[in-house]
Amino acid sequence: MTEPAVTPLEPVTEQWQRALAVVAHPDDLEFGVAAAVARWTGQGKQVVYCLVTSGEAGIDGLAPEQARRVREQEQRASAALVGVDTVEFLGLPDGILEYGVPLRRALAEVVRRHRPEIVITNNFRDTWDGAYALNQADHIATGRATLDAARDAGNRWIFPEQLTDGVQRWDGVREVWAAGSPQATHGVDVTATFAQGVESLRAHSAYLTGLGDGGFDAEEFLEGFARPIGTRLGVRYGAAFEVFPLQLW
Repeated sequence: MTEPAVTPLEPVTEQWQRALAVVAHPDDLEFGVAAAVARWTGQGKQVVYCLVTSGEAGIDGLAPEQARRVREQEQRASAALVGVDTVEFLGLPDGILEYGVPLRRALAEVVRRHRPEIVITNNFRDTWDGAYALNQADHIATGRATLDAARDAGNRWIFPEQLTDGVQRWDGVREVWAAGSPQATHGVDVTATFAQGVESLRAHSAYLTGLGDGGFDAEEFLEGFARPIGTRLGVRYGAAFEVFPLQLW
């Protein structure tokens, strides 16, 4: 039987210095992106994390305020393992995020403060596989709002009240990358930093302990995604992104 053709991925650009990663929950970046972040910080690039919520509704056995403290601490430790020392939490309510102007406003302010060239978020398509594996509502709302906020930040007439105390509009976002999208067209080789990505996910120990029967294997899980992506890049392990260009360059 003939094997199905493998669609190659184009390498993402690495001609940039500053990136901002915006996701809904602690652990979202660690499920596939952290190894790429480790690669980039290892190149001397700056990556800032922005967590829209603190994941306080994500551990059934912990009350939200306790879970908030635990998950923020785990996220900071996880980020440090891949070279990220700036981690911000917006404190919006976990599980009930809504796409709309308030979320765009909050994220535009973050973009204007950090002035990234690349903005990274998670898949915001309806599914993970393009078919049946449904995405989660917070991911969809955050990803869509991040894409819009990256453009909003460059328009001085959108959310003009933010342009005080030295904060200026920022039209320097070149691309937004949605990690794990079923429509991914680009990727990056994470073979050399895959182990760092695994350790970064393992740092979310309280959250991972509550998954299923407690036998979650971070390395096995990440390898199951990274190997097929690596095949499409011609390497051992990879991370994939759907790329949205915001300007010609």
